[in-house]
Amino acid sequence: QVQLVESGGGSVQAGGSLKLSCTTSSRISGTYVGWFRQAPGKEREAIACIKPRGNSGYADDEAGRFTISQDRSKNTLYLQINNLKPEDAAMYYCADGGTACLGGRTYMYWGQGTQVTVSS
Repeated sequence: QVQLVESGGGSVQAGGSLKLSCTTSSRISGTYVGWFRQAPGKEREAIACIKPRGNSGYADDEAGRFTISQDRSKNTLYLQINNLKPEDAAMYYCADGGTACLGGRTYMYWGQGTQVTVSS
């Protein structure tokens, strides 16, 4: 069983930045780890992932303002978000054990999420 704990969310003004963290109890080798978000009344959407070989992948409309990274020594995944917009407000989740980068349904383990609020 993999446990994931997100942190770093908060309330920021539009144009600001946040760096979200996700600490995992362990990693499942050979699988994808990623970030997703869900706003109230909307479907969950994929943001980015780190692939088994260590390279990253992004949803087409998320590249540029979002940067995913990891520190393997700390079992921690990060998501840097720059130039935040009001439409970025959502609960942000990290997930592990995926078999497709942006395929949320393929991920086995999920954190509880960290809330991001953006004021205009």
